[in-house]
Amino acid sequence: MIPFLNLKKINEPYESEIKDVFSKFLDTGWYVLGKQVEEFENAFAKYCGSNNCIGVANGLDALEIILKSYDFPPYSEIIVPSNTYIASILSISNAGLKPVFVEPEIRSYNIDPVRIEEKITENTKAILVVHLYGRACEMDEINAIAKKNNLKVIEDAAQAHGSVYGGSLAGTLGDAAAFSFYPTKNLGAMGDAGAVLTSDKLIAEKVKLHRNYGSKVKYQNEVKGRNSRLDELQAAILNVKLRYLDNDNLIRRTIAKSYLSNITNPMVIMPLDDRVNEDSWHLFVVRVQDRERFRSFLSENGIGTDIHYPIAPHKQLAYSELSKTSFPISEQIHKEVVSLPLNTALTETEINHIINIVNLYK
Repeated sequence: MIPFLNLKKINEPYESEIKDVFSKFLDTGWYVLGKQVEEFENAFAKYCGSNNCIGVANGLDALEIILKSYDFPPYSEIIVPSNTYIASILSISNAGLKPVFVEPEIRSYNIDPVRIEEKITENTKAILVVHLYGRACEMDEINAIAKKNNLKVIEDAAQAHGSVYGGSLAGTLGDAAAFSFYPTKNLGAMGDAGAVLTSDKLIAEKVKLHRNYGSKVKYQNEVKGRNSRLDELQAAILNVKLRYLDNDNLIRRTIAKSYLSNITNPMVIMPLDDRVNEDSWHLFVVRVQDRERFRSFLSENGIGTDIHYPIAPHKQLAYSELSKTSFPISEQIHKEVVSLPLNTALTETEINHIINIVNLYK
């Protein structure tokens, strides 16, 4: 069986280095906001081309802390894609703000810039874009709309480590960006971890406050913050894996090219291939009309799959107040998407088997 994901196998190439940094970590006796976090913050900021990286506990916290750091008035409206993972939307609600959904483009799965302006009101304060599946949004158009309407642009780059748009990396395409380093990500820790990137010095300082109980000086609290600090051990692991991110993304792009060139089944709608060398290919997502039959066929032939994501946010029980709203493009996407295995542990034999079986589906 080819599993959708095998984290043990994916992390095997780094095992000896991780064991070494773990041993050094134990020897330091410093476990919170130490040299490993500082080293990772500096390295990841430099990698992405940002002035500031602030490590936090996870990707959801990163988004929420960004929103709180802007001090938007309560219940201000934040534009967000209607087909994202629910964390993007939870961050808005948790910050005391109102999510305003905009439909995606059916082929890219990212927010449709053409549909944004009609949703802007006098209460709109920001556009929260999501670089879904590792493909950067159409940021030139989105930034132009934001500038015209005096809005902030916040990137949910949780799936876009190393994604490129217009020569710049995700995380530097707006005013501030949130990253997740959940173990399944292209740059994955071995537990929860996240970061905020911004070139705005004032926002960076506010993010630092919010992640550490609202405190710069111990026992002196300037704002109502939280405990959301990047773990020192996870930072040490990320310092190891960051050095391999470009090569890992190259492997992903090579696999994506193989799928794009060789999967020819007309019943399977493939992802866009116009930025194959710029997308980070966190996920390789296809669409089929009868998803369960397709997944069963692949499973019977030894291929694991996943769904990202099976339920549209406005259909989740958590947002029952939105259950009667209609977002037909999102609903179609959530009904049809299937993620094929794509990761650095796949062998050439496994890749070819996946291609052959997908082509045999009818």
